Amino acid sequence: MNIIIPMAGMGKRMRPHTLTTAKPLLPIAGKPIVQRLVEDIVATCNEQIDEIAFIIAPSFGKEVEDHLCKVAETLGAKGKICYQEQALGTAHAILCAGDTLTGNVFIAFADTLFKAEFSIDKTKDAIVWTQKVEDPRAYGVVKLGPNDSIQAFVEKPQEFVSDLAIIGVYYFRDGDALKKELQRLIDNNIMLKGEYQITDAMEHMLSNGVKFFTDRVEEWFDCGFKDSAVYTNGRILEIKKDKEQLVSSKATIEQSVIIPPCFIADGVVIKNSVVGPHVSVEKGAVIEDSRITNSIVREETVVKNAQINNSILGKNVTYISKPEELSIGDYSTRM
Repeated sequence: MNIIIPMAGMGKRMRPHTLTTAKPLLPIAGKPIVQRLVEDIVATCNEQIDEIAFIIAPSFGKEVEDHLCKVAETLGAKGKICYQEQALGTAHAILCAGDTLTGNVFIAFADTLFKAEFSIDKTKDAIVWTQKVEDPRAYGVVKLGPNDSIQAFVEKPQEFVSDLAIIGVYYFRDGDALKKELQRLIDNNIMLKGEYQITDAMEHMLSNGVKFFTDRVEEWFDCGFKDSAVYTNGRILEIKKDKEQLVSSKATIEQSVIIPPCFIADGVVIKNSVVGPHVSVEKGAVIEDSRITNSIVREETVVKNAQINNSILGKNVTYISKPEELSIGDYSTRM
């Protein structure tokens, strides 16, 4: 089976953090989003993976490309880099990996993470993973028939059709047939709001007898903006705390308390501080005389005399808050 990971988006909602780091490479619990995504797919789908194609923007650079190929190699697959030079929609992005669109294909957009078991029934033509949402009006949803078969795809329904949102994870038994459908959109200029959409291809396949089914993830984690990325970091730490070594033995921790779950990388120095819960600290960061909760501190960043919550501090940041000298009278309130 081949895996295709479209990840060429600019991540504008995550700025300023995506000005220097592509969004799928932002860290969640110590690993880039895309690395966690691919590792979880491979770990749970119980399939031999032949090739993993990463669809990126040309501006990502060689260091990113080498890292992605290394991720694939560690999972026993060939890594392949494909370029999407223009942001022309989900269908266009997937078609950029045309040579990988053959045989059994698993597609996952690198915008989100999941708690799921991606069991694949190869007798099915196609599987679309979904998650129940409170307000389906903001999502594409599936309308179900018997035995979790899909009768229709509906984009952002204003009247209730279904509360099962399409989350950007798909399996196709025949990748070559999907490639033809995606090319049909391009050739006939079938666009929605200026972009070629995979849902248009799937609707045409459905109308021509391809049988789609749905499966569901336990949890769906958004990494699209700061607050959701911080929340996702905390949930992934909770999920991985008994499965991964999260606190490095090569970190220096002096007169400090680490409240789990936390990720503490190699070379981190923490002194006279309380860190956690739900904090990730990347390699080379220094934290002194501080209290940090529910946050991500990126590599080589220095934090002193600070109280930080629900935050992301980028790479090579220096954040030093000055200690205060106070003289506050009785019955006073300072906020």
